[in-house]
Parts: sequence; structure tokens; C-alpha cells
Amino acid sequence: MTTAPFQFDLLARDGRARAGVFHTPHGDLPTPIFAPVGTQATVKAVTPAQLQELNAHLVLANTYHLYLRPGDDLVAEMGGLHQFMQWHGPILTDSGGFQVFSLAQIREIDADGVTFKSHIDGSTHRFTPEKSIAIQENLGADIIMAFDECPHPYGHEQVAAAVERTHRWAERCLKAKTRPDQALFGIVQGGIYPDLRTQSAEFLTSLDFPGYAIGGLAVGETKPEMHATLELVNDILPQNKPRYLMGVGTPEDLVEGVARG
Repeated sequence: MTTAPFQFDLLARDGRARAGVFHTPHGDLPTPIFAPVGTQATVKAVTPAQLQELNAHLVLANTYHLYLRPGDDLVAEMGGLHQFMQWHGPILTDSGGFQVFSLAQIREIDADGVTFKSHIDGSTHRFTPEKSIAIQENLGADIIMAFDECPHPYGHEQVAAAVERTHRWAERCLKAKTRPDQALFGIVQGGIYPDLRTQSAEFLTSLDFPGYAIGGLAVGETKPEMHATLELVNDILPQNKPRYLMGVGTPEDLVEGVARG
């Protein structure tokens, strides 16, 4: 399902490590790459001009926070995130899933989606796969994420249920997506369990996303468990697609992640 302008060119390999270029409507992304986080459409204390001077290529923004404030409809009215934040390079938005599921005391999960209360004013909201895609299409990032369930890494039965739900929601996200100028990535889950990670990577690969994210890491597991999971998953995911290691940000983790593909 990968179509222009999205294409990944694999340029070199060294063991599991890969170097390539992911082409997007707002510019090329040389990989491996670190994405500064602009949670609410701004990288704190850094202007877009300064990001360019620092040679940043990709900025991440947060669907959950932008949905609540200022609202994705307002961002769309102002021309999308690129105009709203005056950053004209590639942008990635997450699905809002991690933030919603982190609200353990104020959310309820069912097969269709998640009902949660705003951390700002306590108002009630609901995210479904279709709602997450609609919000991200309003925001207009180049790379968007499927709505997934990010469980605690331990507890096989609980993680298995989250994997199954993540897979059903990934299929619904693909059906809901309408914009050809956005690349939708599927998110591999499975905690620390090799059987579940294998199942998730193989199933999502079968859906032929233009790229894949590896979620559910840096959430409480040990470093050796993280590294083993990365090696397992990256040996399954296709070599001709980009990969996004979610939520990992220490210098050591970046190096270890790159070394594992």
C-alpha cells in the first residue's frame, strides 16, 4: 500500500543497523534519525528556525493533547500543523493511545475504543480507531499512527488481549484513513513476550503498512528485555520499510536501537 510520495530507500546495512531515506511530502528523512518532541505543536524553548539550525528533520506532535487543546478542528482551520506551528519539514503524530491508556484511573476500555476523562477539566471523551484517524487527518502530519493499546509489559494474558485489540484496531484504522498524503504506521505490541511480539510483527506485516512502529517499550521492562525484543521484532519486519522506536529517548537507548535495526 506504499504509494508516492512515500518511499523508503535502504542505502546501507551493517549487521542489523540500517541507513536509508524516507521520502515524505514535506521533505526527505535520512534514517536513523531522532525526532524532537513538540507535544503541543511546539518544541519547548526552541523555535522552528532554531530547529532548522540544529539540523532537525522531523518533529513529533501529540494527538491527545492537541485534540483537547486547542482542538484538531481549529488546527485544520488554520491550515494544519505545518502552518499552525510554522514548521515546514516532516511531522509525525502519535495516535493518542499511550496518553489515553496512561490515564488508568479515569478511562474505560472496550472492544470498540476507550472512554476517558480529560486531565484538564474532567470532561468525558471517547477515542476509537476511526476517531483517532479523523483527528490525525485534521492535524495533517506526514506520518500518523494506528490507534493501539499499550499495556504494561508483564502479564501474558493481559498483554495478549491488548495485542488482539491492537490488531483489530489497526485494520479499522486502515479502513478509516482517507488522505493519500499521510503515511499510516502500524504499531507492534506484545510486551516482553517473544510469542506475542512475533505474532504482532507478522500480523501487521501482512497488512502492508508503509512503515512500522515498535511500541510498548521503555514502560518498565529491563534494558536486556528491551534489546531482546528489538532484535526479535526487527528480524521479522520488512527491510524495505522504515521503523519508528516509540518513547525511547536516552542517548544509550538510541544507539542500542539503531544497532538493532
